[in-house]
Amino acid sequence: MVKAIVGANWGDEGKGKITDMFAEKADIVVRFQGGANAGHTIINDKGRFSFHLMPSGVCYDHTTCVIGNGVALDIEKFCKELQSIREAGLDPKLLVSERAQILMPYHILFDVYEEERLGKNAFGSTKSGIAPFFSDKYAKIGLQVNELFDDDTLKAKLENICTLKNLTLQHVYHKPLLSEAELYETCLRYRDMIAPYVCDTRAFLNDALQAGREILLEGQLGTLKDPDFGIYPMVTSSSTLAAYGAVGAGLPPQSISEIIAVTKAYSSAVGAGEFVSEILDADEAQALRLHGGDKGEFGATTGRPRRVGWFDCVATRYGIACQGATKVVMTALDCLSYLEEIPVCVGYELDGKTISDFPTTPLLKKCKPVLKVLPGWHCDIRGIRDYNALPEKARAYVEFIEAELGVKIDMVSNGPEREAIIYR
Repeated sequence: MVKAIVGANWGDEGKGKITDMFAEKADIVVRFQGGANAGHTIINDKGRFSFHLMPSGVCYDHTTCVIGNGVALDIEKFCKELQSIREAGLDPKLLVSERAQILMPYHILFDVYEEERLGKNAFGSTKSGIAPFFSDKYAKIGLQVNELFDDDTLKAKLENICTLKNLTLQHVYHKPLLSEAELYETCLRYRDMIAPYVCDTRAFLNDALQAGREILLEGQLGTLKDPDFGIYPMVTSSSTLAAYGAVGAGLPPQSISEIIAVTKAYSSAVGAGEFVSEILDADEAQALRLHGGDKGEFGATTGRPRRVGWFDCVATRYGIACQGATKVVMTALDCLSYLEEIPVCVGYELDGKTISDFPTTPLLKKCKPVLKVLPGWHCDIRGIRDYNALPEKARAYVEFIEAELGVKIDMVSNGPEREAIIYR
């Protein structure tokens, strides 16, 4: 059986905890897209971890963790993260796809240079090199892991890469040029670092599928950061949809039988882009930010404050539909316990009319939130594990959103700890 865990919104939905729960029961956990540009925090009996490239299954001895071909593999960060995990007493089984492409140091430089060039129109990149990496992948000048082990191919590609990149560095960014010899030495170092983990992960996963093993696909970010269906162009550069899990892992699409979409009890986002339900009052936003999650709403990778807003039924309904969710999980319900009243975005006002369907970005820019105010429960709900033991107003909040989404909310998280989950 293959399950996928994905975000319904802008990312930052609290997928890490949910993935960790499912990973404990999985045989294999696969990262199928994205890179080290976004992270998630996991708290379990092994400790507290912030993962960026590592699949969540690294906490479990029985689980094999796979970096799929769809991942932007930053080998430096991969090895650094693995070292910190081993220092915590874990010894994960790791496999890396021979077809995964390598995020190179110049991708990070180009990311920084382009944000600098754009100035006030910058994308709000984490400057992890993701957009330049995927540009190269689809321009067919990227480096696959397997090419590190073919010297002639590697040297020829590096020569071509330097020719193309140096033209841009010289004439667009006016920055120092790349050295072919230095890049070659970097690649040899990367080859030695990653060699113990490289294999044909597509074959491994398909064999596991035939053997009836349980495979968990782990997504990064959420629907609204998808390059096709998100708030383009303020999106990431690889598909955040469960459907891409088949491509990014190398599995048959029909093998994905369960899709768990995670949404938060309110909204949050890192980076620029349209965010209709965003709280614009600075004090009100900061109050929600400080109550959010275990350490507040601050990015796991950058540490920068997240933008926060009220739950957006329009965006979430759309996000769940694009993911094809078979289950929905709501996280961070406890973070709203300080509020006497809780607004919920139930529609968008566009040109004087109320709409309930999520529009394209040019129209989204014109939208204003239509809010419905629900009563808060105004008491601490952490520690409650029985849904019926929640305050009536907390249950009413969950059930109101469930009705708006049209999909059952199967699980509700009411604390950062792994055991802080309510099954319905």
